[in-house]
Amino acid sequence: MKYFDELKRTMEWLSDQENTIFIGQAVEVPGTAMFNTLKDIDMNKRIEMPVFEDTQLGISVGMSLTGKRVISIFPRWNFLLCATNQLVNHLDKFPIMSDGKINPKIIVRTAVGSERPLFPGHQHIGNMSNAFRGMLSSVNVIELNEPEEIFPAYEKAYNSEDGKSTILVEFQDFYNEK
Repeated sequence: MKYFDELKRTMEWLSDQENTIFIGQAVEVPGTAMFNTLKDIDMNKRIEMPVFEDTQLGISVGMSLTGKRVISIFPRWNFLLCATNQLVNHLDKFPIMSDGKINPKIIVRTAVGSERPLFPGHQHIGNMSNAFRGMLSSVNVIELNEPEEIFPAYEKAYNSEDGKSTILVEFQDFYNEK
């Protein structure tokens, strides 16, 4: 089993679930390495977003409150930083502020950008997983280091009954290396 193949298989499994929707940058058109994991998914399951990460996560939260299982895609941790307000002050705090009555469940898909074969610059390779674990109490942060971790982590995030959203962190160097 290869890292990229597992991601593609997992995204296809998620797309087979009736209530899922993929939202983000390069979900309908090529532009990032993540696009190729989505290319066989029905276009009716995908919503392309411009570069406005904070709004994207806000839309994702709103859609989740209507019963949609949103897979909100941010191609790099560095881009997800721009949605920190929605992530820390809204998604993470809804369960706390509502005494457990409002629990938006979103899967946030992000990655540590690839450094090989070309170094893309420091604004594309950050891994903020530990920092966000320290800031979040109602959102899980899971790093996907091995191919065999991918499907079980996404399946658990989709099926979870704990009322928590999940950030799943991929490593784009592994798309071709593992």
